[in-house]
Amino acid sequence: MKELSPLQIERLKYQPKLPSSLSGGINNLELTEGNKTQSVKDREQIKELFKNTYGKPLITFKSTSKTLTCEQRNIGVILSGGQAPGGHNVIAGLYDALKQANPKNKLYGFLGGPSGIIEGNYIEFTDEKINAYRNTGGFDIIGSGRTKLETEEQFQSALKVCKKLEITGVVIIGGDDSNTNAAMLAEWFVKNNAGIQVIGCPKTIDGDLKNDQIEISFGFDTATKTYSELIGNILRDANSAKKYWHFIKLMGRSATHVGLETALQTQPNITLISEEVEEKKMSLKQIVDYIADIVAKRAEAGKNFGIALIPEGLIEFIPEIKSMISGLNDTLAALENDSSYKNAEENKKFEIIKNKLNSENAEVFASLPVIIKQQLLMDRDPHGNVQVSKIETEKLLIQMVSEKLAEMKKAGKYSGKFSAQCHFFGYEGRCAFPSNFDADYCYSLGFNAFALLKFGLTGYLSSIKNLSSPAKDWIAGGVPLTMMMNMEKRHGEFKPVIKKALVELNGPVFKVLEQNREDWALNDRYIFPGAIQYFGPSSVCDIVTETLKLENNVKLASV
Repeated sequence: MKELSPLQIERLKYQPKLPSSLSGGINNLELTEGNKTQSVKDREQIKELFKNTYGKPLITFKSTSKTLTCEQRNIGVILSGGQAPGGHNVIAGLYDALKQANPKNKLYGFLGGPSGIIEGNYIEFTDEKINAYRNTGGFDIIGSGRTKLETEEQFQSALKVCKKLEITGVVIIGGDDSNTNAAMLAEWFVKNNAGIQVIGCPKTIDGDLKNDQIEISFGFDTATKTYSELIGNILRDANSAKKYWHFIKLMGRSATHVGLETALQTQPNITLISEEVEEKKMSLKQIVDYIADIVAKRAEAGKNFGIALIPEGLIEFIPEIKSMISGLNDTLAALENDSSYKNAEENKKFEIIKNKLNSENAEVFASLPVIIKQQLLMDRDPHGNVQVSKIETEKLLIQMVSEKLAEMKKAGKYSGKFSAQCHFFGYEGRCAFPSNFDADYCYSLGFNAFALLKFGLTGYLSSIKNLSSPAKDWIAGGVPLTMMMNMEKRHGEFKPVIKKALVELNGPVFKVLEQNREDWALNDRYIFPGAIQYFGPSSVCDIVTETLKLENNVKLASV
């Protein structure tokens, strides 16, 4: 028998909260249509690609006294992409709504991500199975995967599996790329009169799947609180030992929402924001000079210690390196089937690539340490991009800052000691026990996903809004997936994808960091958040992220 920790036992008992519009019952809902929508960019191209699902209206639900019956239905669910705290509760919410609508309804879980619906690997959920995973972290209930759904053969296989199981609706739980899959599948099913709906749920700890209708992606709350606890522990250690600089790389490839949120929760000495680096066109040298300057100023005050937060994707936002990586991606795509390159020794590979890059990119590539070159040439991710999490940017910066400080010491501009430690916080937060916020939010997203299916909708993303208010005041509804799409270059070709939400440098969240940056750099304003709290006063256990509070305050002020 599987042993459970005391916390596991208690969390299994937790009953997530629902918005009042949903808590009245899945069969007592009324749908309201809002304005018709358009894609955020490239409207003509997106409209042409999604002829059957483009331009749909926004949806909101409210509770009604009228009871609607639900015919028996079978639904499938997929966990897609990287893990995020709360995924199990999305499935639990979906299951509870489905069974509440009609006890004869069935929920099938496809195993190993999108490949499960293609290959026909699945389980049927039972009360016993669901109850063992409520309010827990991870995606281990059915596993996840990163298979892209984009070919005719895949769609035909998915249809065959759904027909075999008499499935009439599929819920895909994932991030921007996973929900692009959902949009593609929804369009294909409608085009081919399959009679199968597709609904997405917004997942990603990176926080880059959001807009006016999706205030936050699930998992962000829990992950940033988990990282902030760890950063707080290191802040305390640094302030105790007073002899180390800690360079902490944080997950977040394309956007720095995680780094920004954890900075506001902990107030470290240095926080690099990728979007700011790109906006200001900061070179690698300028970044190193900025860090070295703060290290030197703190040393003058007798403080040979500090903490620097480094975004995972920083290296791609440095203009000269971003250009080089873009060229590198295209070059490697072209060399994919080149046996002479594949069989070449490492130094020869470096030479081949250098000769195929333009002169500026070749110069940047040649200037990098061998270890960074090796990491840049590792296998691409499923989208054809460099796996930036494998690039040890924190070590590169430590090495270059150390060299800069040595130069400053020779010139008599620095007399301190620089001893550095490096960390990468990524996997530590992806499967943490979901916070009360994420437990409630995810359960509501799943419950709401079935409401969208019940009303015959397809090509929508489950949306729960007004999230800085108590759960009873949250607003349930749906957003057309095509509304969030634009065209981006992938594997050398332009493809429709959901647009990533990057940190807004004119937004209220970044402005707080900007206003306090100099003070936090030189003074020790450290905050120690401690572990996530699940019990006690709501002011302690139901705290929402600083990002959500600040962004929602601005929305309220503009109304």
